[in-house]
Amino acid sequence: MSGSGGILFDLDGTLVDTAPDLIACVQELLAEADRLAAAPEALQASVSHGARIMVSHAFALPPSSPQAEALEAELVRRYRARLAEHSGLFPGMAGVLDTLDAHGVPWGIVTNKPSHLTVPLLERLGLRSRAGAVVCGDTLEHAKPHPLPIHHAAATLGCAPQACWGIGDARRDIDATLAAGARSLVALFGYLHAGDRPARWGAHGLIRQPGELLGWLDPAPAAGPALADE
Repeated sequence: MSGSGGILFDLDGTLVDTAPDLIACVQELLAEADRLAAAPEALQASVSHGARIMVSHAFALPPSSPQAEALEAELVRRYRARLAEHSGLFPGMAGVLDTLDAHGVPWGIVTNKPSHLTVPLLERLGLRSRAGAVVCGDTLEHAKPHPLPIHHAAATLGCAPQACWGIGDARRDIDATLAAGARSLVALFGYLHAGDRPARWGAHGLIRQPGELLGWLDPAPAAGPALADE
């Protein structure tokens, strides 16, 4: 496993299940506006696309509208106050990180979440000091799906992008990873929308739970096999 290069995780919906805290904040905003609560599964599907998309979906507003912008700001304010109240690593992910650390496999985080939310969350979960690289949505000039964040994270880990695996639950995660020349896996346990077709994203593989990642690392295949039917 030591020859596997680096592992680059998306944050929301891949490494950490942040949906409970975000959804709670959106439901609060809906209640205060005398709106019916939204279906949690519908809100969860939008978590990986950011706060603006979450409130736009919940309130049926165009993302570019002033109302959506104001709701986004309020959502972010409330969310920051409860960052890790109910959020945590996805089941099985703690064991994956422990295994990577034990085998000396460097890993990092590449997220479009802004640094003022990412860093405090990672600190509260005890992950900031463990991650070899943390690239946020505002760290560089470009965010995913641009390949720059992947290149930057790989360099920080001391790895060539071609030696890295990028794991994410959104199309932009896979696009960024592939554009950087790295190999990619789709986290099917993340916040995929009903209309998503991850098998068509061009990733090297699809994983149903975090532990499956380890099976791809040694040896690292040039292309993933077709996902077997269960």
